[in-house]
Amino acid sequence: MKKIILAIAVSFILIVVFLISRNTTAEKIEKAENEIVEANNDLDQANQEYIADMEKYKQEAAAKIAANDKSISDFNARKEYKKDKATAEYANKIAELEQKNSDMGKQMDDYKAQGKDKWEKFKEQFNIELDKMGKALKDIAK
Repeated sequence: MKKIILAIAVSFILIVVFLISRNTTAEKIEKAENEIVEANNDLDQANQEYIADMEKYKQEAAAKIAANDKSISDFNARKEYKKDKATAEYANKIAELEQKNSDMGKQMDDYKAQGKDKWEKFKEQFNIELDKMGKALKDIAK
């Protein structure tokens, strides 16, 4: 009789342990699935922010490049009024700046999304080039 009670008690304990572990596994799977969904949502949001940042920066850069084009046009107009030896050197500098500005516009237009790290590096380099262009335009105005 004691053996039967002992066998029933052990069986009961094993069933309880099995059910508890089964529920825990199911909960773990559900939790993992939820974490995956959250991670995918976070990734989607990060990608949307990245694309929005790219578009905003491209618009800002296009505005700066357009302003540079206007400055270059103004310099070309001034060149027409000067007829001295320095005019040839001035014209060459303006032509170089005009080509560089055009190249920068093309470079920005041709940039394709390649990941946030590459975008940040590209943006940093592009800002440096825009700053150099702005400084060169100010220097030529003097």
